[in-house]
Amino acid sequence: MTELLTMISVYLSQAAMTFPEWRPALLSLDFGFVGLGEFHLRWYALGYIAGIGGAWWYGSQLLKRASLWKSAPPLSQEGLDDLMFWIIIGIIVGGRFGYVLFYMVPYQMDVLAADPLTVLRIWDGGMAFHGGILGVALVLWFFAARRGAALLSVGDIAGVTAPIGIGLVRIANFTNAELYGRPTNAPIGMVFPEGYVPGSTPPAFNWETDTWVYRGDELARHPSQLYESVLEGWIPLIVLSILIWKFGALKRPGLVAGLFLLMYGAGRSIAENFREPDSFVSGLPEWLTMGMILSVPMWLGGTWLIWNALKQQEKQV
Repeated sequence: MTELLTMISVYLSQAAMTFPEWRPALLSLDFGFVGLGEFHLRWYALGYIAGIGGAWWYGSQLLKRASLWKSAPPLSQEGLDDLMFWIIIGIIVGGRFGYVLFYMVPYQMDVLAADPLTVLRIWDGGMAFHGGILGVALVLWFFAARRGAALLSVGDIAGVTAPIGIGLVRIANFTNAELYGRPTNAPIGMVFPEGYVPGSTPPAFNWETDTWVYRGDELARHPSQLYESVLEGWIPLIVLSILIWKFGALKRPGLVAGLFLLMYGAGRSIAENFREPDSFVSGLPEWLTMGMILSVPMWLGGTWLIWNALKQQEKQV
């Protein structure tokens, strides 16, 4: 039986697409001469940087066009600049504490109890997108309250610009050979390196030899990172942009933010059927994942925002 499974694994691997094996970093600089070691400009970091930069640029274009808004843009350019700084803080703090709260407390409490400082090591385990969304939502609420800005309209800016970063970071997940999908024999299947190099990030890349490490028994898997890039990033960006520029969606405060939450929740739930569940998450039925559960508040919040936006429009009519 073991030999049969091995033969099937080899056959599926040969029939699948090959992982492109790009380096996880655009470039590496050696600062050993000043005692700092080697610095890697990683695609993952560049995904965040480009996503935040793209969000700032797109938000600036929206603010320049007063005709897109119900009355006037909710922020000045200076206000947007300040907001982007706090959004970065919200993404990092919310994303990390979301990971700790949603994944470590329920399933890895022993690790947390043995080393509480792991909470601060964002490179160890990573961040949770749903926690990042919560962190950004709190930042938007606090910022709008202090500046006297229209919270729903500020949220609309965040809703249409967030997909830029989401789409880029999911592509970076792909280049890192992480968060890959479930095994498949479909032609779109891809063999990802699943080896382990102690202390390395990503874990399957050996920085000393500059090579990806394979176990030798890898199965072809769905490139679910690319599915998520399209479903959670590029489709929401395109749809929301059309609604804004062609149909005046920003004139209904909260509508764009609500649609983003619904579209992300739908895209994430669809992609979860192809994405490999976290190995340490247990106790859930096979058809349900933690990503689906954490998307429920987004469905509910998005539905309320859309209902509220349309209700306000009806009152004016």
